[in-house]
Amino acid sequence: MSRVIDLEEGRLLVAVKKGYRNWVSRFKESFGPETRLSQISPATLSYLAQGKEKGTFYIYDLIMNLQHLGSGFEFNELHPKKKMAIIDQYLFVLDRIRFECMKRLGWLKSYPGEEFPLVELILKFDKLAPSLQAKVPVLDQGHPNHEEYAAMTTYDKEAYVRKLIPKALEEIQNYSTTL
Repeated sequence: MSRVIDLEEGRLLVAVKKGYRNWVSRFKESFGPETRLSQISPATLSYLAQGKEKGTFYIYDLIMNLQHLGSGFEFNELHPKKKMAIIDQYLFVLDRIRFECMKRLGWLKSYPGEEFPLVELILKFDKLAPSLQAKVPVLDQGHPNHEEYAAMTTYDKEAYVRKLIPKALEEIQNYSTTL
């Protein structure tokens, strides 16, 4: 008996496969529509979290393919308004990647958006981002500065977590195979 495939689901699967093709080639992992950041290898997360040129390309490539805007190679050819939209999504995804790294280091207990697949974070960016960006990652109770963090205002908590990012990037670069 033939299986009926929803056209939207089919389009999504094609976009996901296209979006992740460079990831599969570079990182030698499998990725799909349900892949969460918690399922990505430490080495891949570390590479992407650095936010350097090549890592940036892979995130742009995924976003652009999912948004049907071409590949990451075409980023500089986008209209400035579309380019800004991609950069906004990139920064949002980069934050989640870095928060996942901090969680694996044992610094965060949780972070906003960790329950969503990466594809969903991108495709539903306009709906999800405002509420997720309004929430602050939760510092793990085992972190040496947890008591200080717990006494902070929400605004100060967010600033505190962001100040941890450079140290986290150093740590994950050193321990990318053990996270």
